[in-house]
Amino acid sequence: MPAQGQLFHPRGGRARLLPQRNGGYQPGRQAVTNSCVSVSLKAMVREISAGGVVLRRTPEGWQIAVIEPQKEGVAGVPASSRQKTSQKMLLALPKGLVDPGEKPEQAAVREVIEETGLTAVPVTKLGDTKYVYVRTWGDRARVFKIVSFYLFRYQSGEIDQIAPEMRIEVKRALWIPLADAVAGLAYRGEKDMVRRAQAYLKAHSGL
Repeated sequence: MPAQGQLFHPRGGRARLLPQRNGGYQPGRQAVTNSCVSVSLKAMVREISAGGVVLRRTPEGWQIAVIEPQKEGVAGVPASSRQKTSQKMLLALPKGLVDPGEKPEQAAVREVIEETGLTAVPVTKLGDTKYVYVRTWGDRARVFKIVSFYLFRYQSGEIDQIAPEMRIEVKRALWIPLADAVAGLAYRGEKDMVRRAQAYLKAHSGL
């Protein structure tokens, strides 16, 4: 989310890279060599974002906090990474740009609060997703984006109790069963982060 005093701009764009199984992206047909890709990436604008996989244990089992963005063209997430399904809702993990002077983990904590209304405690870093998208506003620059995701344990707060200005980006926030998250989330990289969170839960039963 933009910091107070900053002008809001969308975070979306059309991807020029193709998704891989590991949640990353490989060059499309126009990229011919790895060296060309490396030079191209160095010349690109870079964006660093952070987000969270927020979990809580209930009598019915583990739940995860997700958001339904206002627009399907979620900024900074390539359309090619979205699974083609017949689902009516597009669900995503809370995330946003890292502000100047802010650490990714701090940004993830802030984004979780801003986009879901929840206060959560960071547990561990799950990993990064990396991709390229083209800005659909302003300079239409190609952007190399890195999103760091962290696992969080829910602490307090009411889901979807967010500031009115946040409704520009977030239509609503909601809890869904963790078991349904991989199928329910729209983006492959975020699905992978949920799988990592599930693996962490299996290895750390005391969470």
